[in-house]
Amino acid sequence: MPIDAAKALSAAPRSTELAWDHKDIQLYHLGIGAGAATPEKPHAATDPDELRYTLESALHVLPSFATVAGGGMALAGGLSAPGIEVDLAAVLHGGQTVTVHRTLPVRGRATQTSSVPAVYDKQKAAVIVLRSEVADDDGPLWTCDTQIFVRGEGGFGGERGPSARLELPDRAPDRTTERLIREDQALLYRLSGDWNPLHADPEFAKLAGFDRPILHGLCSYGVTLKAVVDTVLGGDVARVRSYTTRFAGVVFPGETLRIRMWEDGGRTQVSVTAADRDDAPVLADTVVEHG
Repeated sequence: MPIDAAKALSAAPRSTELAWDHKDIQLYHLGIGAGAATPEKPHAATDPDELRYTLESALHVLPSFATVAGGGMALAGGLSAPGIEVDLAAVLHGGQTVTVHRTLPVRGRATQTSSVPAVYDKQKAAVIVLRSEVADDDGPLWTCDTQIFVRGEGGFGGERGPSARLELPDRAPDRTTERLIREDQALLYRLSGDWNPLHADPEFAKLAGFDRPILHGLCSYGVTLKAVVDTVLGGDVARVRSYTTRFAGVVFPGETLRIRMWEDGGRTQVSVTAADRDDAPVLADTVVEHG
């Protein structure tokens, strides 16, 4: 089998060095829509709350930056792990969790340690869990768990793994907001390190079964966390403790995301849909834990 689960699970962790500065932070924030006009902020480019994402003298770091820090992705490193040899055309990003141990610095150098803590057998597919733990000289910074769905690689006799879905609260959301995804959003976001042509090249997108390029799932992930931070947490990125989601559907540049939020103390549950396509699911099982 292309996936040797026992070999992947027993492999020694791999370490790489990461470095970033304010330019990487600003580029990432612009890639997820910082400074762009919204219904709440028609003049966002000069809004003081937005300048915290875009102006180096006022900068703070949205925790979802952890998914692109250093220009590398857990997905790329994990798929080269011992025991894993798969066709990238069969790979889908299934879910993502970022757990924050300290407020992310604007400038940093850190060590990322990557491992494969789980491989699940879904019969017609395999789910690989990739974990990257990042620490600097002062201790742990964040942990990322990335779930990769690989079509056609199941049936190897492994555990099926969790499959429970998170039900939405049986009441109206406490907050609803919308975010326009600009036509050039994917072109800007990919400059943070995800160069998959699926998000830029129309011909490649057609080969993958789409009539045009689609937005990166992790871009929708960042857009959503920013919306929660700005509307629920008063713009305070330091309050975020963890953020998890399941990627439930695609987004096309030019569409509008509808983001619904249900608050419950230190926990906000979120639903994200494509408003232009009858609220087709985009992100599901989504929770932001916060202080």
